[in-house]
Amino acid sequence: MSAPTAVRERVETLCREIERHNRLYHMDDSPEVSDAEYDRLFRELQALEEAHPALRRPDSPTLRVGSPPAEGFATVERREPMLSLDNAMNADEGRVFDQRIRRELGDEAAVAYVGEPKLDGAGVELVYEDGILSVGSTRGDGRVGEDVTANLRRSTSIPLSLSGDAAKRVSVRGEVALPVERFEKLNAGRLERELEPFANPRNAAAGSLRQLHDIDTERLRALEFRAYAIGEGVPAGTATQAEVLEQLAAWGFRVSVDWERCADIEAVFAYHERILAGRDRQAIEIDGTVIKVDRLDQQQELGALSRKPRWAIAFKFPPQQEHTVVEAIFANVGRTGALTPVAKLRPVRVGGVTVSNASLHNQDEIDRKDVRVGDTVVVQRAGDVIPQVVKVIKAKRKKRTRKWKLPKRCPVCSAETVRLEDEVVTRCPNIDCPAQLKNNLCHLASRGALDIEGLGEKLVDQLVETGLVKRLSDLFAVERDALLSLERLGEKSAENLLAGLGKARQTTLARFLIALGIRHVGETVADLLARRFGDLDPLLAASREELEAIEGVGPIIAEAVARFFADERNASEVARLQSLGLRWQKTEPRITGKGELAGKTFVLTGSLSALTRAEAKRRIQAAGGKVTATVSKKTDYVVAGDDPGSKLSKAQELEVEVIDEAGLVALLPD
Repeated sequence: MSAPTAVRERVETLCREIERHNRLYHMDDSPEVSDAEYDRLFRELQALEEAHPALRRPDSPTLRVGSPPAEGFATVERREPMLSLDNAMNADEGRVFDQRIRRELGDEAAVAYVGEPKLDGAGVELVYEDGILSVGSTRGDGRVGEDVTANLRRSTSIPLSLSGDAAKRVSVRGEVALPVERFEKLNAGRLERELEPFANPRNAAAGSLRQLHDIDTERLRALEFRAYAIGEGVPAGTATQAEVLEQLAAWGFRVSVDWERCADIEAVFAYHERILAGRDRQAIEIDGTVIKVDRLDQQQELGALSRKPRWAIAFKFPPQQEHTVVEAIFANVGRTGALTPVAKLRPVRVGGVTVSNASLHNQDEIDRKDVRVGDTVVVQRAGDVIPQVVKVIKAKRKKRTRKWKLPKRCPVCSAETVRLEDEVVTRCPNIDCPAQLKNNLCHLASRGALDIEGLGEKLVDQLVETGLVKRLSDLFAVERDALLSLERLGEKSAENLLAGLGKARQTTLARFLIALGIRHVGETVADLLARRFGDLDPLLAASREELEAIEGVGPIIAEAVARFFADERNASEVARLQSLGLRWQKTEPRITGKGELAGKTFVLTGSLSALTRAEAKRRIQAAGGKVTATVSKKTDYVVAGDDPGSKLSKAQELEVEVIDEAGLVALLPD
């Protein structure tokens, strides 16, 4: 059975949102959400993928670690990946982890663990050749990291050579962090120089590694490296994680002095509570403990999944909390048009950092917690990033306070805001809203939309910030001389962009609809609308009921499409884009269910030779057929190309007819 449309859309939304937060955290060092909020999104995606395996994308965030290396750095490819850890939030989840470990080892006896403080820094790998430091790299995406050797050499806590005997090649993994005392000293110096202080030690540490120009030597020297693992070159006879830590110390590395061997899971819990109790006394900020199976042979037997070892887990601390006062509430318009209410707080120190703003997420969250201006609230620093308002202390509420509501008009462009049925987010629907223009331009230029060669994020930033593009359609009105006036944009780049714009003017109705960035309208829905109406004018004239009647559209998508085109600003932009030359071939509208393959469901697997997968899908749909991603008893044909995947086995198991590419071509009309 295929997953409901709402589930498919939620998976797509979660993938996009998690990837955005990954980039902000790992590459930009400017996270927008707390660790707890990120964990919630990640766990929700994991649960949906486990319930609906066919929805797990090959590029799902649950299958990867960190983020790709940033531009400007050489890359380092690892022989052994640096993996992330699963999280346990409480003792019950810790016991589930222990039970799984013992079950998979086939040993009912207690398994010994090693507990280590979980440092809040940036993961790095150091490679030593013949005992001498040769390469230092960031975690990156786990397999490929950024070469930051030059910056790491400036940290006095990193040995440039190993003490004692070692293999010809040794790789050491650990965390680069900024001790709290040094962090506060650096910030004091920055304030004296009238510079923006660093948000927290983690960001200051990670950001220092990615310095390409104007190197802040003082910050790099303040870094501290704590080693916790050996990737390659484990000395012969080393049998446990405890011995690994002892060997790292013997080589000259700093390791966490508070690590401890735990005889069983109950000893782990006792260790975790001791570390939590002394959290504020740690020289380096920590946000939990890391628990690892002690015996290395058991680690080897347990193995790893695509992004995480099965023999280790991060046992997170509960977030720290403080009381403060809400001085104001305002609406922030994000790059996707979402209006996010933000509480301006009376500045308060939470977990070692002064916070003055907290996201209230959406109107439902404000209503649920009943947050009002003037309220005394509990704020928790969840994950040492943006704090959260946990609850209101209503006993301290002053009289005559008023409930707060999101504005009915966008505070940036004054467009009337909308909130679709069954959604919690209120949005500005205006595609030309300055708050979201850059994001909309990047989306319009993306491969799935108009695929404009030569238009990347950096150029989009220049076009908007210089005022050359103030609305979406301005992109197709930009002239050569204006482009050449931009910094660092040569004649060839300008010509490439103009050629890309010229090519993009000849598109398809489906791609045009995707390019507009209509909520919920991706490739599948755009194809449905294009095939149903054939051209834009009939679509513009369609009622919400007509849209909802299309198989695969439904009420939420129908409402989003109808609201989008009903907005006068959007309608004006669509008309201007057409006047600037955007064209597509009109087709005869096709009513769903008509055609030679009407009622037939196909699944494609493997590589096709004469047809691309996209072309095969288009021709099947043009003949009235339906293409789905999963094989079920309702599937009529599985088209198997070269190197078919598990879908072929599933088809054989369910006795679904399997045909090759030639068989598909024979079914398709000429």
